[in-house]
Amino acid sequence: MNNNMLLKNQTVLVTGGSSGIGAAIAVAMGSAGAQVVVNYVSSEDAAHAVVKEIKDAGGEAIAVRADVSDEEQVLSMFKTIFKKYGTLDVLVNNSGIQKDANLIDMSLSQWQRVLDINLTGAFLCAREAAREFMRRGIDEKKSKAAGKIIFTSSVHEIIPWAGHANYAASKGGVMLLMKSVAQELAPHKIRVNSIGPGAIKTNINRNAWDTQESEAALLKLIPYKRVGEPDDIAKVAVWLASDESDYVTGTTIFADGGMLLYPGFATGG
Repeated sequence: MNNNMLLKNQTVLVTGGSSGIGAAIAVAMGSAGAQVVVNYVSSEDAAHAVVKEIKDAGGEAIAVRADVSDEEQVLSMFKTIFKKYGTLDVLVNNSGIQKDANLIDMSLSQWQRVLDINLTGAFLCAREAAREFMRRGIDEKKSKAAGKIIFTSSVHEIIPWAGHANYAASKGGVMLLMKSVAQELAPHKIRVNSIGPGAIKTNINRNAWDTQESEAALLKLIPYKRVGEPDDIAKVAVWLASDESDYVTGTTIFADGGMLLYPGFATGG
């Protein structure tokens, strides 16, 4: 199937779509024929730049501001989407932040903000998307499924991460949120999956790869011996959103260059 037709006439919401992995996913969804809603909370100019890139390539997109941890703002965002496009077909729950600290130094606000965005925000958006998918049902002209939800998780839904307990806990929570929701919604022909990126070149982890020395240290954790690019994740997202993956639900696809192979054990540990 022509990639330009995979998501033709479908509306996709990408939360945290103004930068990094979210921006790459938004652009890829637009290239696959979708109408794209680029969610942002503070980077208005960046969000509009993503919208422009999609439109310049012949696609359709809008930017919508909402803090996904705020229920009223999420409800307002979905109303805006329905007013503009009538419905929603795909949700990419991508919004995520880090506020790193050692456990003994971590403040309650650092803990709470990460959980609020990464986990509660994912719940609020998934709930509203599921409500719309169940209301509308299947539109066979667009997809075999009534709707698709994709979470951006992390290898840290599995790998512990000292100094990042809030982030790792949020991603562990996302994993079981995804699986529980997938189990609940599958009888309604709603597919729910996650993507688990490894080390990807984005601003959130720039200090881990922006010098030759830091990148060399990072590559010790990656058997495939390259740091990932946002487009590596975007391609997986388009596949999960399309009917090409119609029998896939309730799983995390890890795009990590083999990081979960625990390379420290390659020589016997």
